[in-house]
Amino acid sequence: MLSTVTTKGQVTIPKPIRDLLNIRPSDKVDFIQEGDRVLLVPVTTLKDLRGSVTPCGNGDFRKERITAKSVVGKRVAREMK
Repeated sequence: MLSTVTTKGQVTIPKPIRDLLNIRPSDKVDFIQEGDRVLLVPVTTLKDLRGSVTPCGNGDFRKERITAKSVVGKRVAREMK
């Protein structure tokens, strides 16, 4: 897919690529150079993960926090593969 670079150095990411990578307005992306290629990688922030873990409901916030960290850590590791 072709995209034109503007005089400001901006490009539009084609919609099929945005859909594939689940990139939405205001999302952050990273450009990673690998030899003579550049990869476009969406950046997942902690804010993006808000609400991804349902609370246990037992009121033990320390235990819930430990559980949440484990679940989010596994999810991030899975997404980065």
